[in-house]
Amino acid sequence: MKIGIMGGTFNPIHNAHLLIAEMAREEYGLDRVIFITDGNPPHKSANVTAKQRFEMTHIAIADNSAFEEDDFEINRSEKSYTVNTLGYLKEKYPNNDLFFIIGEDSLNDFDKWYKPDKILEMCSLLVFPRKSLKSLTETIKAVKEKMNGRIFPISAPVFRISSTDIRNRVKNGQTVRYMLPENVRDYINKYHLYKENENDR
Repeated sequence: MKIGIMGGTFNPIHNAHLLIAEMAREEYGLDRVIFITDGNPPHKSANVTAKQRFEMTHIAIADNSAFEEDDFEINRSEKSYTVNTLGYLKEKYPNNDLFFIIGEDSLNDFDKWYKPDKILEMCSLLVFPRKSLKSLTETIKAVKEKMNGRIFPISAPVFRISSTDIRNRVKNGQTVRYMLPENVRDYINKYHLYKENENDR
């Protein structure tokens, strides 16, 4: 079985996350994509818990039978490094091929990650563009010259939606319709996340 892994803070999860995961699944024939919510993100919102970010992810992917979520990282008090999460998934899904989905910007800094060589031993990297497919191809080539590993591009457009922008728009009372699933938007409204303006519906 080919298993994709989509990790992130998901604060909140939005349509670009879902589109990238679906495009990766289709292009590389993944049997499933597991979404893993970061339990200890570097940028925290004061009124949003790890459990709430996980719940938003859960409802966002509920209509796709190929998507599922895993609470491994949000149940850890310590920082969860990618290599640790992959080790956990290797034990949970032995004899399966893992494909870790990351952005072009993350690939640029991949050699600075914790145990990057070990990560490449355990999985293939599927990388989506942040600038263009041309720049992504060049980035992959440069990383492969430094490190041995299976690194492949995802043929996706460059999406400009970001969680930061969504949080700012909610805070300022601006619409976020069509930027994230409607059920996630309803959840944000229900729990007044991101200092939501009551008039933003």
